[in-house]
Amino acid sequence: MSAETPAVPGQFSRRRLQFRAWRGTRPFWAGLFVLFAGFPIMYFPYAHLQVGHLTLAMATTAGAGSLIIGVLLVVLGISLWFQAHIRVFAGVAAILLGLVSIPVSNFGGFVVGFLFALIGGAMAVAWAPGAPPAPEPAAQAGTGQDGTPGTSLDKATDAGAVSDSNDLSGTSPANGANGRHSAG
Repeated sequence: MSAETPAVPGQFSRRRLQFRAWRGTRPFWAGLFVLFAGFPIMYFPYAHLQVGHLTLAMATTAGAGSLIIGVLLVVLGISLWFQAHIRVFAGVAAILLGLVSIPVSNFGGFVVGFLFALIGGAMAVAWAPGAPPAPEPAAQAGTGQDGTPGTSLDKATDAGAVSDSNDLSGTSPANGANGRHSAG
């Protein structure tokens, strides 16, 4: 095996790359944060913590409300993974459920679930699907201005970024203004 021989990817590498491609097409991290937000909100109202020989019962009168909020956050997190088109609704709903969890379930799962819901909801609202990469056209060997093959450079590519439509100053030589219309 030489240095130029490409390594054949194994099953693990192939699955990891497939998961990475799947993860890149949806708000994965937002869904993970929203999913993790539901667990402390569901758990703490029903938990019995042992501190030495002392048992602390966290049970509140709104235990069912905490359970409903936690389950809804878990469902919203999973739906963000598999239905990326509902990202704005799920993000806003996660933020609202996180805010409602403050008075209902022990300060939003001792602030942990509340913060995860806010961060995940904000990430879901802010996420936008990326544009697929455009296929690059094959390099064509044309003739340049002097007639030699393979030197097809025109003045637009020589100007570089100045000739792009990104120049909004109105003072570049490419648009013919040459600083005449500047305010300075």
